[in-house]
Parts: sequence; C-alpha cells; structure tokens
Amino acid sequence: MATPVFQFFKNLGLKWPKFAPKGSCSCHEKIKEHEEWQLMAILATGCFVFGILGLICDLLFQQKLVALIFYILAYLCGGWNAAGDAWKRIKKRELDIHFLMLAVAAGAALINAWREGALLLFLFSASGAMEHFAMGRTKKAIDALFRGAPKTARVLHQGKEEQISVDQLVPGMTVLITSGEQIPADLEITKGESDCDESNLTGEANPVKKTPGDTALSGTLNLWGVIEGRVLRPASESSLQKIIRLIQDAQGLKAPSQRFTDRFGTGYTELILTVCTIMFFVWWLILKLPPFIAPHHGESAFYRTMTLLVVASPCALVLSVPSAILSAIASGARNGILYRGGAAIETLAKVTVVAFDKTGTITSGNLTLSQLECFEGEDEQLKTIAISLARLSEHPLSRAIRRHSIAWPHALEATNFTTIPGLGVEATIENERYVMGSLKLVQRMEQFRDKPLPDTPTFGGAVVWIAGDHLLGRMLFTDEIRSEAKLTLEQLHRDGLRTIMLTGDHAASAQATGEKVGVGEIMAELSPEQKVEAIKKLKQGNTVRVAMIGDGVNDAPCIAAADVGIAMGARGSDAALEQAEIVLMNDRIENFLLARILSERARSIIYQNIIVALGTVIIMVTTAFLIAVPLTIGVAAHEGSTLIVVLNSLRLLSLKMPNRLTNKNSTEIEK
Repeated sequence: MATPVFQFFKNLGLKWPKFAPKGSCSCHEKIKEHEEWQLMAILATGCFVFGILGLICDLLFQQKLVALIFYILAYLCGGWNAAGDAWKRIKKRELDIHFLMLAVAAGAALINAWREGALLLFLFSASGAMEHFAMGRTKKAIDALFRGAPKTARVLHQGKEEQISVDQLVPGMTVLITSGEQIPADLEITKGESDCDESNLTGEANPVKKTPGDTALSGTLNLWGVIEGRVLRPASESSLQKIIRLIQDAQGLKAPSQRFTDRFGTGYTELILTVCTIMFFVWWLILKLPPFIAPHHGESAFYRTMTLLVVASPCALVLSVPSAILSAIASGARNGILYRGGAAIETLAKVTVVAFDKTGTITSGNLTLSQLECFEGEDEQLKTIAISLARLSEHPLSRAIRRHSIAWPHALEATNFTTIPGLGVEATIENERYVMGSLKLVQRMEQFRDKPLPDTPTFGGAVVWIAGDHLLGRMLFTDEIRSEAKLTLEQLHRDGLRTIMLTGDHAASAQATGEKVGVGEIMAELSPEQKVEAIKKLKQGNTVRVAMIGDGVNDAPCIAAADVGIAMGARGSDAALEQAEIVLMNDRIENFLLARILSERARSIIYQNIIVALGTVIIMVTTAFLIAVPLTIGVAAHEGSTLIVVLNSLRLLSLKMPNRLTNKNSTEIEK
C-alpha cells in the first residue's frame, strides 16, 4: 500500500528511489548531491511509517512498550539528517534550525509527547527532502551538460585517423565527426555539411545548419552528415566547459535578500533559544504552571516552551530566498538562460534602462563580405595581409574574413600581434607593420596623419581598413539584423523601459540599423572607454538600474560597468562571458524578455515566501504567548509554512518561452 508521503512525492512527478542491491555500494560511499533528496525522502517515509505504527500500538492496542520502540525508530529516521547537520554546526560552535528541531523533539520525548515529536521530525525531514529536490533540479542541468561532453575524438593526421582523448586536442588539429556523434571540441567546419542538435547547450529546439566556415560547439550532436573541423581551442576552454563553470559559479553567489535571511536566521536562532528559556521560567515561577509533567494531561511550562520553540523557528524564512533563486536558475538553464547567481536575478527585475551592442547582439554577427576595394597594390596582397591578421583574432569581422578566405592566398606569419580595443588589430608581417580595423586606427599611423584618406561609405554596413606603409584597401561587410530584435525592442518599450544602442561602428551604419529595429537612442563610434562612460551616465549616480547586452571583447568593460551584464551565447567572447552575470545561450535576443519575466516572477515569489514565513511566525508566536497551543498544531503550522514556501518556489520551474514571439503578444508565457 502506498503511504501518503509516497503519494505526495509521486503527485509532484518525482521518481521514487529504489534500494541498491546488497553489496553494490559501501554504506560509507558518498551519495551524489542531486540524489540526496531521495535518501531524505526514504528516511521521511520511514519516520511516517514507524510513527503511524507507534500511534496504532499506543491508542488501539494499548501496547505502550511496542509503541515506544516504533516512536524511537521514527525519531531515528526523522532526525538522522538533522542530527548530522546539527553536529557539524556544533563543532563550529554554531547553532541552527536543525538544533532547534532536535531540541524540541527531545523535549517532547522527555514529557512523553512522542506522537508530537515524531510528527515534527516527519514534517521537518519531508520539507528537507523537498528543499534538496529544488536544489537537485538545478544540479541536474549541470549533469546534463557534463553528460554532453565527449571523452574521445577522431583526429586526422597525414591521411590517417587516430582516436585520442579530448584532453589531448590542441588548436589546429583536424577532427572527423560522423553521423550521430557528438562534437568533441569547439570546431570551425572545414569540410562537409550537416545539421547539429544544440538543444542541450543553447536550448535551441531546431537543428542548426553547419557548412564550411561555421562554428560547431563542443557537446552538440552531429545529426546526419560527415564533417571535418579545425579545433579552435582546447577542450578545457570550450564553450561547454565555460557554461558549466558559469552555472557552478551561479550556485555559490547569493542574492542580497538571501544574504539577509542567512544573517537573520543565524542570530534569530540564538535569540529564540534565549526567549524560550526566559518564558519557561515565566510560565513556571510567575504563572505557576507545573515545570515539566502536568497532572491530568494539563499544560506544563516545558510543554508551552516546546510549542513556542517550534512556532518561532525560522525554517520557512531561511528557505524563502534560496529555494526561489535555485528554481529560477534551473528554469533559466532549461530555457537557454544562465544566471551567475541570485544577485543578477533580483537586480534584473529592477532594470529600467537596457543598452545594446550592435554587432552580434542586435545583428546576428554573421557578416557577409559584399565588396573588396584595393587602393594600392594588388588584390592578392590585400587578401594575404587580411587573412594573416584575421586568423589571430576572434572578432566577428575577423571570423567573417576567415569564412570568405577559403580560395584566398595562404596566411603569412604575423608577430607582435596586438588587439586595440574598439579600433582593430596590428601586427608585424615580413618586417613591416600592418593594421586592420577602423579608419580611426589607420589615421593614428604616422604616415597617414596629414594625408587625406577616402571617406567611409554610407552603405549601413561595417568597413574594415587595411594599411601598412601605404593604404592597401578596405572591405565592406553587411550584417543581418536578428529577426526578433524589433519585436524585443517594441516589447521593452511597451513595458516602459528605455533602450539605447552603444556601438563602435560608424554613425551611418549605426543609424541605419537603429532605425530598422526601432531602438530608442543611438550612440556610435564609441571606444570601450566611452561605452563605459556612457553606462555610468545612464546609471545617474546609481539611481537607475542599467542592463548591458553584448558579445565581444570590446563589450566586456561596459558589461562589467552595468548593474546587470548580459552576454550573447556560447559564441560570445571569453571576456564578455567572464564579465556577464547572465548569458543568453541560444543567441536569441528575445530570451532577454524571458529572463526579465523570470527575474520579476522570482522576486515576486521571494516576497510571497517571506510574507508567508514571517506571517506564520508572527501569528503563531503571538498565539503561543497568549494561550496554550497544542504542540501538534504548532508543528503543523511551522512545517506547513515551510512546505508552502518550497512548493511555491518550484512553480518557477514551469516557466517557458513560446517557440515564436508575435507582435500581438510577444511576452506570452506558458505556465
């Protein structure tokens, strides 16, 4: 027969744990964190079963000794985890909620209130299992990413195929991936075509087309074709590993309200013990209640003290914030949104200004070479210098040059390579200094300071200038605007948010893009330092909350300067990802809307949890001071509020983004 607690977990859609075969593991073997709730659920069930058996033997059969044995077994099951946690704190000379619950249960046993003590431990252990389940859902997102990491790769070398560990992969190696295999490292496709399933990494449900020049991410699945790719970076630095580290960091970063409840819970525990001790003597010495055992089942000072201790314990309050934060992190991870901690969740809900980078954020970053102009020299020289510099840079324009360079001359060795943020790159090739980037970078070179240069064309795209001792030429690139950027900005405006585009591109290109998507304000031709200054001005002395969305190295400083920094996807630069507090993994800018709604919903649930937790404590403590509250009622109210808080937080796990935004209702959320 299924027990109520079994049915309770089953109704929540939780898989009931099975006992391992005897001898399959040592009793001292460490249990995985994401399975810890299962052991706690088993112990809670044991507490419930033994408590019921004790109740039956006590009330129906009057078998006091047998009932006592069952009650003791219920105590052991219900108090096992709490005792371990309390002992760890005691060794650190700290007291916490686990100690309070054990003290109440022990006190109930001393006054022969075994039933109430067993009920307390059952509800406390059951709510603990629910708390660990909420945490486990977040950890499962990480486990799924770890499972998506291949262990070996097939490397092609001089026409031969060799299988090696992914840890041995180095940039430049050529890897072969057949149908149904996972991508072992971040690759640039060099041969073949296929579709890749990136759902486990980015949340993108539809297969993504891969052709030569495209990037395939580690851990994604090659669906049908045979492809070859050049390794871009070691496996330890792959997009998959970066995401795993981001999620792990998120679990260690606490929200401001969570830090408050932690501090409140620690000091509050000691305060409650002091107050309960004082009230024991008040009820005993002043109100003349019997100290411990009351005649004819009347109330005693100790009994009322135990009830007060239960109803005043801050279990629900301490769980009110972390349960909601962990559920929000898990929900975001399932939808391609990675939060680097609770602070980002709470702050995003307060944002009123959103700043965007242009290339790779409002636009797709998939730049197309539309025109190549040679001023002096030959096209071959221009292409050779361009690919020699581009192969050493991860800027979107450099990646675009590499994609278009398949039929170009081979690259030459470049030394003294330097990235100049916001302007371009420079290096020495065959003893001559070359630069590639904006017109401003060329104008900084001594030989061009007093020399008239061609004007930048006003075609609305990106222009890359290349120069050495003389001006070699320029490349004109067009960029595709993200299909959902306009709808996203429209929804932000409907929500009353101010939008602004901060870009290093020239004014004509920025204006053309801004007008197409309807961004509120445009600031163009900004260096990284000027972007940071713009963010600081938008914050108005920290009175306005500002979010910054970007993807490149030059976006990293302003992402760090914003109240909430947001990076675009696994293809974002390492610098941007390191500074960002939120990562939109599937490169969908509209997921920023879901991130905002999830943050607002999390903040609302946190407030609800705190109101429930504090309200229950205030009402029950006041009642316990005025009248004698049965311990059973106190236990039910205390543990009931804890379960309500945890279950309320788990509602965040059901939040999903619809497949497509529509102009009519672009923030429709499936609940």
